[in-house]
Amino acid sequence: MVIKVFLASSSGSTAIKKKQQDVLGFLEALKIDYTQLDIASNEENRMWMRENVPGEKKPTNGIPLPPQIFNEESYCGDYETFFEAKEDNSVYEFLGLTPPAGFKKKPPVEEEAQGEEGEEEFEREEEELRHIEEETEEPVVEEQEEPVSEEEPQEEPVSEEGEEAED
Repeated sequence: MVIKVFLASSSGSTAIKKKQQDVLGFLEALKIDYTQLDIASNEENRMWMRENVPGEKKPTNGIPLPPQIFNEESYCGDYETFFEAKEDNSVYEFLGLTPPAGFKKKPPVEEEAQGEEGEEEFEREEEELRHIEEETEEPVVEEQEEPVSEEEPQEEPVSEEGEEAED
């Protein structure tokens, strides 16, 4: 199976160039074989890409922008879906490839679970403060900076030689 990355070698958009480099760099880092197909210099590549990107994946103007990624004839996705797969550590699944031996997929982090843990920790701290207040019968107040007095400090008189004058 060959991964095909459709890109534009002479794109005037720096955003497109960065996205293309991100995809290619990541594939190289994972040592995944791929082929670059230039849509700027090859009309056949451009037409094939446009015809094979599914309708629901095309932008409102109907012309998909590079990079577009395929596994042989099977559409994988565009940069946004590639980036999501990269963030989820599921690039091999995204590309329709079998992960190499020893590859460990990180379990997805659930935001709700993190929120609940944070809430539980906050409640434990609140309970500890209540317990301390009950034992001491005084409210626990967090340390605050001491207020600065409104009086300005008075300077010591200085003699001409730079030494402090004696009173």
